[in-house]
Amino acid sequence: MTTDEPQRPDLARELIARAAQSARHRAKRVRNQLDAIQVGQGRHIDHVNARILGHILADHDWPGHRLDGARAAWSIALHSDDDYALQRAATTLLGRAVQAGDALVQHWAHLHDRALVTSGRAQEYGTQFLLSADGTELCPLRAPGSVDARRATVGLPPLAVAFTTVRRRYAPDSSADEAPTVLLSGAA
Repeated sequence: MTTDEPQRPDLARELIARAAQSARHRAKRVRNQLDAIQVGQGRHIDHVNARILGHILADHDWPGHRLDGARAAWSIALHSDDDYALQRAATTLLGRAVQAGDALVQHWAHLHDRALVTSGRAQEYGTQFLLSADGTELCPLRAPGSVDARRATVGLPPLAVAFTTVRRRYAPDSSADEAPTVLLSGAA
């Protein structure tokens, strides 16, 4: 059942706060501003966030527009690389929410690709990139020749546009001595 008014604003606030905390931590990690202990704390945060999201999904299905916090839930699921079962379940629930008009198809495409990459398979929509000391590169992609057609079906810009955006966003900081290796998504 979908309503105009968000339900469970307490859960939405919790998801939003957790996703924001995780995003701040990831931004520092990408800029190589964390020591080893802080990196470990970030992994713990992602693990706890995944566990809490799993409980929310089990009790309430995909948050969607009816709960608010949908973008936050998506971000948490997207960064739950250590919990592949949650990532796949979230992808399925998000797909159902998209079909019901209660979520963004672009979020589903990103999460679908992330789950594929996490499981060691080639992505479908070209939303996942790898940032390393050598620069930004696209994670393995199924049927590269038709990727822009697939991207268009889910409202994503052509891959070349997305790649330029990602490269610009994660251009090496001249003050950073060494770029970390990080799986990227978001602008793609």
